Amino acid sequence: MNEEYRLWEKRQIEKGIDIGWVKKEIKSFRVETPSWGYGDSGTRFKTFKEKGAANSIFEKLDDAEQVNKFTGICPSVAIHIPWDKVDNYNEIKLYAETHSLQIGTVNPNLIFADEYQFGSLCNADPSIRKLAVKHMLECVDIAKIVGAKVLSLWLPDGTNYPGQGDFRARKLWLIDCLRELDKAMDDDMRMLIEYKTHEPAFYHTDIADWGMAYSLAEKIGKKAEVLVDLGHHAQGTNIEHIVAFLIDEGKIGGFHFNNRKYADDDLIVGSINPYELFLIFNELIAGKLDPRAARTVNNISYMIDQSHCIEPKIPAMIRSVMNIQTAHAKALLIQRDSLKKAQQCNDVMTAEAIVREAFETDVGPLLRMVREEIGLQPDPMKAYLESNYEKKKQKR
Repeated sequence: MNEEYRLWEKRQIEKGIDIGWVKKEIKSFRVETPSWGYGDSGTRFKTFKEKGAANSIFEKLDDAEQVNKFTGICPSVAIHIPWDKVDNYNEIKLYAETHSLQIGTVNPNLIFADEYQFGSLCNADPSIRKLAVKHMLECVDIAKIVGAKVLSLWLPDGTNYPGQGDFRARKLWLIDCLRELDKAMDDDMRMLIEYKTHEPAFYHTDIADWGMAYSLAEKIGKKAEVLVDLGHHAQGTNIEHIVAFLIDEGKIGGFHFNNRKYADDDLIVGSINPYELFLIFNELIAGKLDPRAARTVNNISYMIDQSHCIEPKIPAMIRSVMNIQTAHAKALLIQRDSLKKAQQCNDVMTAEAIVREAFETDVGPLLRMVREEIGLQPDPMKAYLESNYEKKKQKR
């Protein structure tokens, strides 16, 4: 045990923190990386090519292996259909396994086909709705082949002008389509329903907020849950409040971690508002410690959803993972008993100070020690850059 960590641990124990429990939670935490985060991406206006960026699902898995190798907490990868479409999906499954990975989530695409100009599952044309359902059923079949248990649904449907569509009719069409999807899924599979206030539609979005996603999940049944994307809210939205509410309802199923300044910017996790990320983990840990909510929290899928357009792909992903670990570790250091006492007697200043003190704690010594204890280099970014993989992938 190095001197830096020994002194750090001593200070935390004096505060009443159970360091053994904190380390256990950090070591057991997992986050999924997205295949699309390793390929070329860009803005609405241009895709910026990066030399060595992954061009196939197999190259994406090669890159994902590096992130898992140096962070130790990213053993699963989300795939996107049709971006990751292949002739034989067993090959993806086997390739992932040989790289110490697994496919965790399958993401259908309901936006890029020309037929979806006026919507997919909410399209007024029943033949288009049927086409969209067919694609989603294909994704269920793919998930069964690759061993994925989660289907992540983002519905870009909406309208641009008042009067363009019938809100209630579109809602009923959507429910019918999701019920068909639900029937095709195995009992141990989950459908995560994502919401977004706007984009690409300008007037209304068919699943515009967490309440609509929650209502749909309730109607579909136990396999359906809500997915929270950190970039999909209106400015100023209290995301941690939404998280707490959904935990209590037992209907939060997953996260798409990213960060934003204005809209759905897909920035590196924790790069703009690390305090918000920390406060979200505060609610997650509080739920985990509550016997009524623990089962829900323990079943949450933590996923990164980013399309890096100017950053090098793998370092950007490693930075996101490290930022997530940092926020998680800080939230584990909140003195829960003291916080509860302050809340019960309406001691506003003390309660806020307890939360802020944990956020302002340097968890670098803790995370470096945890990594060493599980056989990793203490600095994942430094270790990755020194591995020369970045140079090797330039030869693709």
